[in-house]
Amino acid sequence: MPIEFVCKIKFAEEDEKQKSKQDGDKESLIEESCTPPAKDLAGFANSCSLHGINHIFVSGRLGIRQTLWALAFLTSLALFLYQAAKCAISYLEHPHVTALNEEATPEMVFPAVTICNINRFRFSALTDADIYHLANLTGLPPKNRDGHKPHDLMYPAPDMQDIFNRTGHQLEEMLMSCNFSGQNCSAEDFSVVYTRYGKCYTFNGNKTTSRKTKQGGMGNGLEIMLDIQQDEYLPIWRETNETSLEAGIRVQIHSQDEPPYIHQLGFGVSPGFQTFVSCQEQRLTYLPQPWGNCRSTSKDKFPGYDTYSISACRLLCETNEVLRVCKCRMVHMPGTADICPPSKVNCVDKALAQLQKNSGDTCPCETPCNLTRYGKELSMVKIPSKGSARYLSRKYDKSEDYIRDNFLVLDIFFEALNYETIEQKKAYDVAGLLGDIGGQMGLFIGASILTVLEILDYIYEVQCSFKPAHTSRSQHEIRPAVSVPSDMTRSHPEGAYANTILPNHHHPHPLPHPHPHRHHAGHHGVFEDFAC
Repeated sequence: MPIEFVCKIKFAEEDEKQKSKQDGDKESLIEESCTPPAKDLAGFANSCSLHGINHIFVSGRLGIRQTLWALAFLTSLALFLYQAAKCAISYLEHPHVTALNEEATPEMVFPAVTICNINRFRFSALTDADIYHLANLTGLPPKNRDGHKPHDLMYPAPDMQDIFNRTGHQLEEMLMSCNFSGQNCSAEDFSVVYTRYGKCYTFNGNKTTSRKTKQGGMGNGLEIMLDIQQDEYLPIWRETNETSLEAGIRVQIHSQDEPPYIHQLGFGVSPGFQTFVSCQEQRLTYLPQPWGNCRSTSKDKFPGYDTYSISACRLLCETNEVLRVCKCRMVHMPGTADICPPSKVNCVDKALAQLQKNSGDTCPCETPCNLTRYGKELSMVKIPSKGSARYLSRKYDKSEDYIRDNFLVLDIFFEALNYETIEQKKAYDVAGLLGDIGGQMGLFIGASILTVLEILDYIYEVQCSFKPAHTSRSQHEIRPAVSVPSDMTRSHPEGAYANTILPNHHHPHPLPHPHPHRHHAGHHGVFEDFAC
């Protein structure tokens, strides 16, 4: 019985593998995802979560029903775009709201209190040289009989800081009594500061050692009795820019972070009265650009001061203008430049007057983003009473008329241990914008962010469908079926092989292929194995 052997010839496909690998490198994962054919528009409309389009894009002819649905969808889409545009415009305007709140606290930092006598120079402390040099400020004539300085007498150059310090009212002489929260205080608790009024004094001006109050109401703050010393006021011979017709003191209540600007922000206290000042602390928070116009704390340090404030900005602007015009500065101005002598008073007055006219253009002072100010309520009663006038006269060795004309009492306290917070907040932020647009989108077209992603994904599939598809060549095996001729089988009995044909061994010459049309395909590989 003839036996037919089926043999397998295995060839190494190095060329096909290398070429397939090169083709595979050219194909990215995204390109492979494009191989499936894109869905048609009707199929996408049926599967998309966008409301209404499944009634518009249908297979077949366009009818009245599809037209009405298309009009309704376009109308809803137009309304959505209109509302979304309004939301975007409102957000780009950067609106803000102001929130007012009141918070209680067990203790509060007492503010800084600056006091100045309205009279800058004591008449008895002025020397002939002082009167001569200060003629432009005081309007006083020289003290000699002829009304002018003798030609043979040479006065030294004036030192304005020394004149203010020496001839100004001394707090040790003005302060009759001092009390803070039930404890006695003295002139040593005040620090000297120079302002447009000359030598002034600040209580609780150091923020590192600031005093605190633990109770509100009268008697729990600062209470001082002062003698304004009207007998030392300068007589008025003629009016000048520095001439004052009032009698009393100027007071400014401010935070420890800002310098006193008492000639514009202070209030007056008159002798013969006890003035009560009830304070309310207010902490203001403003927004920077683009919601507001405040100066952020992240900006560079303000020159001349530890922290930025409007008062510090104004003083610096005045200093720069006086330095530019007069080449000097006033005593109360920051810096290390030379102090202006009395002969340049007119130059300083003109420079400051010009700055006041153009201050908004030449030196704009921004509001700090964090600001502390104190609201004030003033009330007063007359002192001394008829019953206390004689007692005070004996106690201070002054006449009753002198006490009525020169004594005053100033009582500053917190109304309550709470403070107001006035804060600007963003009226419309990104979260509000996205929420409004999402609500309008869901109301008019029933869409969401995932719906937008579906549309983008479909557009991408359509674009990919127009690109030529890349096909990768996979590895394959050629398994030709070889029929051994009958004469070969007959010449070799079962279990025996010829010396030239060995099972499962490499042969140096390939076996002639019985099929000529398959021989070309096997010619590209290297003969590896032959098995029957």
